[in-house]
Amino acid sequence: MTERDEIAVVGAGLAGCLLACFLARRGYPVALYERRGDPRAGTVERGRSINLALSERGLDALRRIGLDEQVMTDALPMRGRMIHPVEGQPQFQSYSVSGDRAINSISRGALNNALLDAATALPGVRVAFDHRLVGLDPVGGEMTFETPQGKVTATASVVLGADGAGSAVRGQLLAYGGLTESLDFLDYGYRELTIPPIGGEFALDPGALHIWPRGTSMMIALPNPDRSFTCTLFWPTHGRSSFASLSSPAAIERFFATHYPDLVPLAPNLVDDYQHNPVGVLGTVRCTPWQVAGTVGLLGDAAHAIVPFYGQGANCAFEDVVELDRCLDECDDEWAAALPLFQRRRQDDAEAIARMALANFVEMRDKVASPVFRTRKTVEHALERALPGRYVSQYELVSFSTTPYAEVRRRVRRQYATLGAVAAGAVALLAAGVGAALRGRR
Repeated sequence: MTERDEIAVVGAGLAGCLLACFLARRGYPVALYERRGDPRAGTVERGRSINLALSERGLDALRRIGLDEQVMTDALPMRGRMIHPVEGQPQFQSYSVSGDRAINSISRGALNNALLDAATALPGVRVAFDHRLVGLDPVGGEMTFETPQGKVTATASVVLGADGAGSAVRGQLLAYGGLTESLDFLDYGYRELTIPPIGGEFALDPGALHIWPRGTSMMIALPNPDRSFTCTLFWPTHGRSSFASLSSPAAIERFFATHYPDLVPLAPNLVDDYQHNPVGVLGTVRCTPWQVAGTVGLLGDAAHAIVPFYGQGANCAFEDVVELDRCLDECDDEWAAALPLFQRRRQDDAEAIARMALANFVEMRDKVASPVFRTRKTVEHALERALPGRYVSQYELVSFSTTPYAEVRRRVRRQYATLGAVAAGAVALLAAGVGAALRGRR
């Protein structure tokens, strides 16, 4: 491949723009195709923000292109969870044993715009908005797009799909017969609400991710630079206490007064937000292979979308870009070798974080408010202090390191197995001691 061969990246979202930056750094001309208009010139779609929790994996990728400091200017560090019970005072749970490590609340739109600016400022990168992919020949690299001016075609030596969970590139490969996919949707959806500033200040502690765990449902809230909070309801889509069960303003007000009483005085637009913001779907996307003919590839959500409950969707996609860049290094920019290698390197990790994200939904929804969970976290932090570097919690490994996700799962299982053995031994010793003491009294 010569340096003049253009790479097509379909999707100018977070992963696509970051990928364009990495490819341009390697000397490739890049064409970014995006089905939407330029997000820097338009308005944000109502109720579709879902703030990002940017953590170490995402920051590592941004550092590699010198964008981390700029992005972090508007980020708000969250050092733990603030648990809001139905009754009583909120309780803070630190994410790290030291209490100083944080995940960072950041606007998806602001991050996308920063990455888009960075990409288009690089030589050789061009972007075509309002281009919706409707046809793809994986062998010849010919793409067909619907645009406001009608259908247009373009070709590229390599086509990379970074166009999200509903990927048009994946859909074209599926129609071509190049891959299989599975879509595992939850019986849950999400809807956003807003807590505005009060007197120009945050209505809640901005140093925490706020959670209202309610057993079969929950709400979270993340702070914004304008001192508001974006709240996200994660509720069942059907049945009692579901999105389908509330319709009238009176019913909405009664429900929130009963189940989220501390939210009501903080959210003056609660009913309007609830009635008019859309309900989004939640699910896990799996497909294989992630590439066809060594010329068309998928990454990020296009290859392996996950549910958002570990805050790792964007972080994982950014890590994909870093790993693909490594594979290109190792394969001397031979895409036919690099794309299969990329899948071998990342597929186990993608599956691991998909499973951990689903499990974390149960933890956030059902467990964080329980005394047993709080005790477990206290013991876990004590072990981390007693065994620094040897015992590290799953949350810290996922959020504050770049340890591969699959290795995180293996390490945590080993830690739990060791702890179980130690606990069993301690119980046996205690039982033996009690038995000896009793025999001595006879």
